[in-house]
Order: sequence, then structure tokens, then C-alpha cells
Amino acid sequence: MAVNSPAFPVSIMSAAYAGVPIVPLNYRLSVDQIAEQIRELDAPLVVVDPAYVAAVQAAGVPSMLIDDFVKLASEIEPLEPEMTADDSVAVVLFTSGTTSKPKAVLLRHQHLMSYLMQTIEFGSADAETATLVSNPPYHVAGVGAVLSNLYAGRRLVYLANFTPSAWLETVRAEGISNVMLVPTMLARILEHLDGAPADTPSLRGLSYGGARMPEPVLLKALEAFPEANFVNAYGLTETSSTIAVLGPEDHRLAISDPSQRHLLFSAGRPVPGIELQIRSEAGDVLENGETGLLWVRGSQVSGEYQGLASALDASGWFPTRDRARLEDGYLFIGGRADDTIIRGGENIAPAEIEDVLVNHPGVRELAVIGLPDDEWGERIVAVIVPATEIQIDEGEVRAWCRTRLRGSRTPDQVIVIEEFPRTDTGKIIRPKLLSQLVDAGQA
Repeated sequence: MAVNSPAFPVSIMSAAYAGVPIVPLNYRLSVDQIAEQIRELDAPLVVVDPAYVAAVQAAGVPSMLIDDFVKLASEIEPLEPEMTADDSVAVVLFTSGTTSKPKAVLLRHQHLMSYLMQTIEFGSADAETATLVSNPPYHVAGVGAVLSNLYAGRRLVYLANFTPSAWLETVRAEGISNVMLVPTMLARILEHLDGAPADTPSLRGLSYGGARMPEPVLLKALEAFPEANFVNAYGLTETSSTIAVLGPEDHRLAISDPSQRHLLFSAGRPVPGIELQIRSEAGDVLENGETGLLWVRGSQVSGEYQGLASALDASGWFPTRDRARLEDGYLFIGGRADDTIIRGGENIAPAEIEDVLVNHPGVRELAVIGLPDDEWGERIVAVIVPATEIQIDEGEVRAWCRTRLRGSRTPDQVIVIEEFPRTDTGKIIRPKLLSQLVDAGQA
């Protein structure tokens, strides 16, 4: 339980060498939440930053300060190596819990090695390349950053606490060649730049993922980082990170050819070893271009939770609970199935409205949700954080949407707020937003 630092790869490899799982914990949770998660683990030793010792003490389990652990790692003679079983648990990650209580996902060595073997060319990185890791250790992207970059042979640089200025300064000072950012981080960097170029000549690869990328943010980023190759990486904790990639060539094609601009909304094509299916609610496999629920299968897919039955079906398919469609081999994600708005008996995906409304000049950030309604069951509500010093007029926004969306997709209501409740990786916590609006008398 610690912030980003070189101690994390040391801890991951130490645990793997010893044949025990590593469980990166979310230090941003409350003391009670952290203690509850620790108590779910079998005989844990918690390696902890001094700032978070109180949470470990509340759980009543053995602990060691992170600096002491790293010191021991550099001094003690290594154990005799033993083969660790492929099917033993390597990493346990708690889900973010945006829609339900966090579940402990079990990632076995065979899942992680499959991910690496299928997506990483071992030792392929040039000696001068370096990656800047800003994602927290308890996110699957943080684990993936350690494994993929170590196996590629790329130097790891850690940013303990993200700020736009610190990120830019580190990229420049360390000659960073590769980064991975969630959309919220990228948006903050662009706000900090305020239209100026990033001036990061060493940066060659910019990956993004973890949440939906607004088109205006992506277009501004492509201008600010002209030397960088952009990659959209889509994956889940249960799939050992990335399962689909929209590569640099796709980004360049979408920018140069207006008829291919829709590719910017795509999560790309599946990585080697991954199969995708789109199914209806009834379980029928849908055709090209039809929207349904995304199912995924492959040797890197876990679908296992501690204390619960496997989520895989009899044929090994995992239900992501994401709404999606496949068009000519490209995957388009339409948001979580749990977020679907049912208005007058019609299912409406918030993403199709958000993708339009995000281009309104007065919108900085937004989320479209359904609020309880006596007549319609749910009404469509656009919740907006406005751009700086811009007054949002509800009637104007609804009229703007009506010219670009079907009538049934036009928001029934527009609500302006100052900020969204989010996870620390930038995802909007929609149930919390909904409860806040209900408590405020909006429903």
C-alpha cells in the first residue's frame, strides 16, 4: 500500500519469486474500507508507506515500511529459485467499485504471461527509451506498466503524484519516450498548456485508456504532441489489461481521411489471442454493426473473483457488461450496460448522446444519466461542467442537441455542476452522481 515508486516493481518481482500473490491496495480509500479489504486476504504482510500505517493497524495484520522492505531486498541473499505453478495466483486487484462493492480479481501467472507473450516483443526497447508511469499501482494499468516495460527492456520512471506541470517537467527532464494516460489526465495537461505545444521532443508513444476519450480532447492532444504515436488501449482488470488496440496508423488515417474520422471513437482491433463477440440480452450472437453486450475470450482472460464463482460461461467467454458493436473488425464501446437509460420503454446508451454533446463549445466535461420520472420511468439528464467563464443556457443546449440527435435522444433536462465525483483514475462514479442529484431534489 504505497504511492508510485521503484518499490512497486521490486515488490511485484519479490512476490512472484517467492510464489505468493501481491495485492496492490488503494491507499485513497477510507481506513475502514482498507481494513475491510485487508481482512479478506489470507495471512497478509502489508508493505506500506508511513502515511498509511494507521489503516494497516486498524486491520491488525503484520506490516513493514516500504523503505525497510526495499533496503532488505537490496541486502538479503536471494532464495533458491523454485518453479511457480502457472495456475497459481500472481496478482489480486480490487475493482474500482463504481457500480457495486469492489471485488477481488484473481490474475494468475498464466494470464499475465499470456498477455505479455501476445503483446510484448521481449527486449525490443532501445537503450535510451523510458516510460513515465502515472497510473497508481492498484490499477491494472499500473501492474501492466511494470510487466510490459520490464520485459521490453525499457527504463521505468515513476511520478508519485500527478500534476500537469510535474508530468511535463518529468517527461522533458528524463527524456521520456512512452507514456500511458487516462483521459482526465490528458485533459488537465492540455488545459495547463493552454494551446501551446507540449515541447516534448523525446515522446514517441502516447497511450490512453481507462475511460472514454472525448473527441475534442483527443484532437487537441494530437496537435500538442505532433511527434507522438497515439494508441488507444482498451481492457479490463479481469482481462489482465489490454484486449484491443487502436494503433498509430488508425489515428493517422482518421485524421487525414474525413470518411474515416469515426475510427477515433473506436477501441481498435483485438490483440493477438483475443476473441470478441457481441451478444443480445438473450445471448444470441449479433451481426456486424449491431449493438449489444461485449463478451471476450482468450488465455489472458481471468474472470475469477475471490470467494465467488467464475464469471466465465461454459465455453470460456467473459461478460464485460460493456455495450459495444463490431464494425469491420473494429470495436466500438458504448458504455456500461448498467448505465443504460430506459425512457418510455426505449433503451438509450448515454455514450451516443455524450459523443455529440461533448462538442458543444460550452461543455468542459459531461455525463448523461437517467433520473427517475413519473411519466417516462427515466428522463435523460445531461450533467455538465461548463467551460471556463461560460454560462450554460439549458434551452440553447437542448436545441443544439435536437439538431444533431433524434428527438428521443435529446436531453429532457440540463444540470450544471462544478465537478464530478470520480475514481482516482478519472472514471465518473455515476451511482454517486445520481444519488447526489436525487438528494439535491432533482428527482
